[in-house]
Amino acid sequence: MKHDISSKYHKTVARIIELLEQHQCWYETFEHEATRTCEDVADKRKGYTIHQGAKALVVRVKFSNNDKRFMMLVIPASMRLNSKKVKAQLHAKDLRFATEAEVHQITDGVQLGGIPAMGTIFGLTVVVDPHVLANEKIAFNAGDRCFSIGMKSEDYRNIVNPRIEAMVE
Repeated sequence: MKHDISSKYHKTVARIIELLEQHQCWYETFEHEATRTCEDVADKRKGYTIHQGAKALVVRVKFSNNDKRFMMLVIPASMRLNSKKVKAQLHAKDLRFATEAEVHQITDGVQLGGIPAMGTIFGLTVVVDPHVLANEKIAFNAGDRCFSIGMKSEDYRNIVNPRIEAMVE
């Protein structure tokens, strides 16, 4: 399933496709106009509902010992993050969304709206809500606002090996 994505998309797209091919995963791709939100891109991914959209959120977590760490939270695009639940699950003292500049630095220039649900490629711990993995297939922007990937959630779980915690309302 080789794609000519050369300089057309952010280099993260090629990294993800390479990773999926190395693991011999089934996947499909969607090229679409630039979108910034999961709601905007949902109807561009034919065969997927908004609930199958894996929304990737980069957050800074401050723990009780004042250790601070960036992490990726992945929730269904159709649901809202429950910060209180997340703080309790992670035993965190504080939680905030990463700034656009922080996201840019962590992801080597991926724009907000293009962040893939595969935070491990950026060295981030990934925490995923079980609702995401309850879908047979999931879809997410793959490092570019104009490019999405659909894949089996079982393959996603095997590649990313996320921590699984309830995080939505």
